[in-house]
Amino acid sequence: MRTIHTIAELRSALNAERLNGKRIGFVPTMGNLHEGHLQLIDQAKANSDVVVSSIFVNPLQFGQGEDLDNYPRTLQQDQEKLASRGCDYLFAPSDAEVYPHGREAQTQVEVPVISDMYCGESRPGHFRGVATVVTKLFGMVQPDVAIFGEKDFQQLMVIRRMTEDLSLPVEIQGAAIARNNKGLALSSRNGYLSEDELDTAVNLYATLQATANQIKSGDKDFSELEEQAQKRLESAGFARDYYKICRRYDLQPAGADDKELVIVAAAKLGPARLIDNIQINL
Repeated sequence: MRTIHTIAELRSALNAERLNGKRIGFVPTMGNLHEGHLQLIDQAKANSDVVVSSIFVNPLQFGQGEDLDNYPRTLQQDQEKLASRGCDYLFAPSDAEVYPHGREAQTQVEVPVISDMYCGESRPGHFRGVATVVTKLFGMVQPDVAIFGEKDFQQLMVIRRMTEDLSLPVEIQGAAIARNNKGLALSSRNGYLSEDELDTAVNLYATLQATANQIKSGDKDFSELEEQAQKRLESAGFARDYYKICRRYDLQPAGADDKELVIVAAAKLGPARLIDNIQINL
């Protein structure tokens, strides 16, 4: 695997691959990689000839008081993990390489409506930062296909909409949520939790499963189901953020006649804010 730090070197390398007719797959990350990230690499390998991953802790998507300075930076271990899964190129740019005119003067990309709810309401400006950096990375890498985890379901929807609206020639693929043997969605932020908190954290997915089973059994009082779930999480030790039953295609609140649903949830546990979701087909 070749590690590259500049856009010029990246473009030179990938232009040579394209001239040889190679299909480019891309997995953008913020590093501190776990098995969930590596499964994205596996999916990229299955859907392309050359796999590029990026590691960039994007300051634009962190709000005031969030964990930018403390976010784990583990480049050497990440390089070893990526190489072990057959990644061909790692792009690890500096802040100045990505934002050469500084963050304040950076042109920004905003995806309206879908960015303003749920995580967007809890973290104002977060999805503007995500959309901006992903648009820039697409311009740098120029991939044929890009893979994003479905754990960040709202982020995946924002990126799909952005790619469609800006007519970017990139196929966006979602990848199934990777979980540990107790059902907890794998996340870099799980590293902030104590052993006891990790045991508690599995209640988030268990609650999503319980709500999904109630809906499949015919319960359509979605507001009441959401409130029941919030109380269950609070009794387990979580602090509320959001818990919403949505139409999958646009994340608007679901109605009784909707058939393709997703329940999206975020809750705070100790020092970590955990997110998860479950999809339902009726």
